[in-house]
Amino acid sequence: MKIALIIPRNTDEGEKSFYDYKFFSTFLFSKKYFSYLLAVPTLVSLTPTEHEIRVFDENIEDVDYNWPADLAGITVRTLFAKRAYKIADTFREKGVKTVLGGIHPSMCTDEALEHCDTVVIGEAEYVWQSLLQDAMSGNLKKTYKADRQADLTASPLPGRSALSKNQYFADIVQTTKGCPFHCEFCSVHAFDGTKIRNKTVAQVIEEIRDINKDAPLSFKKRSIFFADDNIIANKKFARELFAALKPYNLNWSCQASINVGQDDETLTLMKESGCGAILVGLESISEKNLSCMEKGINLKHNYADAIKNIQAHGMLVHSSFILGYDFETQSTFDELINFIERNNLLMPLINILTPFPGTKLFKRLEQEGRILHKDWSKYDAKNVVFKPSLITKEELLEGHKKVIQAVYSFDAIYRKLKYYWDIDFWKHSNEIDPLKVKYRFLFALRLLTLTFSLNFRRTGFIFKILPKVFNKRVRISTILTLMAYNDYAYSM
Repeated sequence: MKIALIIPRNTDEGEKSFYDYKFFSTFLFSKKYFSYLLAVPTLVSLTPTEHEIRVFDENIEDVDYNWPADLAGITVRTLFAKRAYKIADTFREKGVKTVLGGIHPSMCTDEALEHCDTVVIGEAEYVWQSLLQDAMSGNLKKTYKADRQADLTASPLPGRSALSKNQYFADIVQTTKGCPFHCEFCSVHAFDGTKIRNKTVAQVIEEIRDINKDAPLSFKKRSIFFADDNIIANKKFARELFAALKPYNLNWSCQASINVGQDDETLTLMKESGCGAILVGLESISEKNLSCMEKGINLKHNYADAIKNIQAHGMLVHSSFILGYDFETQSTFDELINFIERNNLLMPLINILTPFPGTKLFKRLEQEGRILHKDWSKYDAKNVVFKPSLITKEELLEGHKKVIQAVYSFDAIYRKLKYYWDIDFWKHSNEIDPLKVKYRFLFALRLLTLTFSLNFRRTGFIFKILPKVFNKRVRISTILTLMAYNDYAYSM
């Protein structure tokens, strides 16, 4: 069979969000995207070699509906469910059998079946090959549901060769699945379970080697994002992994729970193995809201101390916050701005509360009659799709805008960058590479082209940072990301 595997685009044309990196690429005159969804190379690795596979990632290219596919598999998250359904409908109109899988179809199976021939419920590892056999014999079932969770120690090497690797800024590696916490807004424990499953350290190292096989690791390395929901959930495994990563001179980032900020041994290993940033779900500075969202672990730790300790170990804290929980008031917006400024949080992700299907939050708000609609394209963390408790929908939207524009104003960006430059924060960065001098020159020229716009604040910012560009201890990627976030903030 000829199998088309599709990743739908995250946003509609012209739309911007924290999680759509096209606006990042525009600064580089590039079509590159941040990264891919790991589900696709996983399916590639599970597919017998007698089948022909072609991958279409709409974030970097259009789907070729004229390619003679026998089967189309589409991975679906809630945000782009609407787009995924349109793609599936188009393939079906052409007589192509379609399969939808991923977290959204698993939680909204009946809805998904209106747009496809079959749905994979849960993880695909134990059902994908049976599905392919049934497709070949013309006996596709409506649903395929795994009777158990995948054993990650038996997972094959993801088939990244099917991807256009040069079209992505970073590679994705996942070493564990599952989360022991029960945050009300999170769908991880509903989909992946609460028991931590992990690959072996040897498996992860094999993936790292495979990702960087095109050139010696000492010369060329790709940025890696560990997509584990909490990379330190199994602390023993995490420490063994970090120790094993040390010889590879990597540049990587990850997600971890707040308690990592009190674990000096683990932080040291993370930094020594190439970690440059940790995304920590702080979510709220309100204890009432943290209790409401069942984020108990955050209540046990002092945010400021944890942030300071992570920074002291030479790693950035990329925090995420949720606005709109039941105890949100208009005063909390200013409090959050001050907190971010005080703690020098360089790239905070500011999200509007979004009740995804399958979460305890969605069920609660639906029972309370507070879900406003199910237009999944608006479940993007920047629209209000529910009725807030203490403030209006309009006040929440304005508060969200206020926070983002405050923390990503050019003045705020420069203050925080100067703080990190003054302490020479990146002196030990694994991104430092003397071969990048020419790229720094090209980046400086690109910045100069932006000064011809009518954005005088941006022009002033550029002239202040230009002398820093040729300092090898200054990370161009950081400056670029912050400018892109400013662009997003002031397009709202």
